[in-house]
Amino acid sequence: MNQNVKDYVTEKVKELMNAPSCCAEAKAAAQAWLDASGTAQEAEQTENLIKELEMDLVPIDGLIAFANSEAGAKVFGEDTAKNVAAHAIEIKSAGAKYCDCPACAAVAAILEKKDELL
Repeated sequence: MNQNVKDYVTEKVKELMNAPSCCAEAKAAAQAWLDASGTAQEAEQTENLIKELEMDLVPIDGLIAFANSEAGAKVFGEDTAKNVAAHAIEIKSAGAKYCDCPACAAVAAILEKKDELL
């Protein structure tokens, strides 16, 4: 991978790790990738990171369904869940395919570079 791509992905990986909505598994995969940078483990950790991120990126319809569910109300709180659902419906109507929270936005940006990373 060229240095510009690596620098860009490194920045996005750090954004992901700092996002309040980043899950523990994604944080661990991101840290492992950062730790492996420039080592013999880099290719393996890149593959692990991509696999984890592909599982974590939330499709917009999944976000809408979750935010409108009882489980979503428990996670977000009832009022926030309604706001999240309304926001998700709004961005879907504008063409969004995925959640736009800080973690998902960073994941989407990283996955856009997938072919250059592998």
